[in-house]
Amino acid sequence: MYGADTILRDISFEIRNNKQKIAVVGRNGCGKTTLLKLISGEVDLVKRDSDEDIFIAKTGNPVIGYLKQMTFADDTVSLEEEVKKVFAPIREMKSRLESLVAQMETDHSEETVSKYTALEDRFEYLGGYYYEKEYEVVLKKFGFSEEDKKKPLSDFSGGQRTKIAFVKLLLEKPDILLLDEPTNHLDIETVEWLEGYLKDYPRAVVVVSHDRMFLDRIVETVYEIEYGKITRYPGNYTKFVELKKAAWEKQKKDYEAQQKEIERLNTIVEKYKNTPTKVSMTRSKLKVIEHMDIIEAPDRYDTKSFHASFKPLRETGKDVLYIDKLSVGYDSVLETVSLDMKRGEKIGIIGGNGIGKSTFLKTLVGKLEPLSGYYKYGVNVDVGYFDQQMAQYSSDKQVIDDYWDEFPTLTETEVRNDLGAFLFSGEDVFKKVSMLSGGERVRLALSKIFKTGPNFLILDEPTNHMDIVGKETLESMLKDFAGSVIFVSHDRYFISKVATRVLDFTKDGVKVYQFGYDEYEEAKEKAGTDPVSFAVKDKKPEEKKPSEDTKPSYNNPGKEKSKLSKKLEKIEEKINLLESEIQLKKDELLNPAIAADYGELTKIQEMIDAKEEELLTAMEEWSETDKQLSQFD
Repeated sequence: MYGADTILRDISFEIRNNKQKIAVVGRNGCGKTTLLKLISGEVDLVKRDSDEDIFIAKTGNPVIGYLKQMTFADDTVSLEEEVKKVFAPIREMKSRLESLVAQMETDHSEETVSKYTALEDRFEYLGGYYYEKEYEVVLKKFGFSEEDKKKPLSDFSGGQRTKIAFVKLLLEKPDILLLDEPTNHLDIETVEWLEGYLKDYPRAVVVVSHDRMFLDRIVETVYEIEYGKITRYPGNYTKFVELKKAAWEKQKKDYEAQQKEIERLNTIVEKYKNTPTKVSMTRSKLKVIEHMDIIEAPDRYDTKSFHASFKPLRETGKDVLYIDKLSVGYDSVLETVSLDMKRGEKIGIIGGNGIGKSTFLKTLVGKLEPLSGYYKYGVNVDVGYFDQQMAQYSSDKQVIDDYWDEFPTLTETEVRNDLGAFLFSGEDVFKKVSMLSGGERVRLALSKIFKTGPNFLILDEPTNHMDIVGKETLESMLKDFAGSVIFVSHDRYFISKVATRVLDFTKDGVKVYQFGYDEYEEAKEKAGTDPVSFAVKDKKPEEKKPSEDTKPSYNNPGKEKSKLSKKLEKIEEKINLLESEIQLKKDELLNPAIAADYGELTKIQEMIDAKEEELLTAMEEWSETDKQLSQFD
């Protein structure tokens, strides 16, 4: 509890073995971080009743490490000095081991040997034989250079200081590693390295993260917090989604079937309760209901998210953006880019931190001057731009006034409807902007951008501060968006869902991949860490392959059209047959001969459900085939 608010209730959480990798997922504000704080001991349990059996049990007094924003005792010490503080226990162990070795030359007792063996095991686990090498690797992977090692801590930004704390935590090797959004502020290369490190980590890991691909590749158990309760699911994130959906659908079906049976039995009771010869029968029906294990209706999915649908105010020409040898940077060139972008394309930009991705976008929107080269927008291009500064935007205005000032011609109803689409409803619209969370500020910024009706979106890390449902909503919006999008993101799952092409910013230059992120990863795997043979480095725009919006061509269009027509006819026949079969089964449900046979009724209903699913698939296939056939008209 926080004050009078109960954050979590009826929580059962267990780390079942000392190498388990666990994810905790749920909406922003649901209590994920609170759970980590409970495990770490930073927050105490609150008992509302003295008889409640509430406790946290730990076997073997494990060392728990918790990643959080932290301050350092002395900002004047260097990064190297601060990080190497974690090796003090290892150095002490090494000294003790050396003493025990010397002692065992004369003392061969079992007690001394046991002490040495136990200490040596712990020394090896903590990396005593290779800790200096691991220190170098981890620092490098987190983007710290040789020069950075000598800098005082005061020279580093808040994000860099969090990375330093993370490095220290990994090198300390706690028995239970608690990580709250560990991939924030990390580039894709570092995240991929961290995945491998944590997967092989020899102790338990509990991670809170909105990075779905990260969770898929690390965890073997998922706990979901929803409506204050927690549910355990075996498997990674994708498996959790499947299991949750299946469990919800089964509970819903069982609940509905039981409610129908209760209704049927109550109908019989009501009909015959005043008939003397039927009294015994009505009592038996009531007892059947009484002895039922009542199935609760499943909780609705907590999928509340913004739901705006927007269309560009006008359409661009086919050519949206032309870039020729555009060099971007401040005092010196960070990257040089050439690109030819067509209407409807969604280009995802990836690469390390500080390499020029955001600088490139700022140049495209005129916030920075090009160092050389040029770029040109096509006809009727209206740009909507989002950057990370918008997540820090602050104002003493109320949300409703802040939005209304941007669009003064709107009525109050229109303003409230627009804000409601981005989850600002009721009293929320009277919050001061300065009191909003990072995620709320992002939603407010997006609501303003989309209201202007742009046809070309330029987005810099739009999913930072969003929970998974928010990311899925934005994914869907961008995939369905009729305009063009170019965006920077470190969320690989988001990139894989949205991007039709990938722009990779590397130390060796910008590489253009003529496919999405999944194919990019496949190319990476085939070509090693640098898939240059699959990329087009700084390719001239005029050499680009035809865009994806070009209609497919066939060697024999007439033959292909005939083939599709026949396929459509067969699908229509299948749909007609399925509809007839479904109606026959529904007629069977009305048969008085089986009205009291719950088992048979359930069996028929399951057959109807299966046929209806088959019908839905057939109708989707018909729609897709009809769409393909229309291209020949």
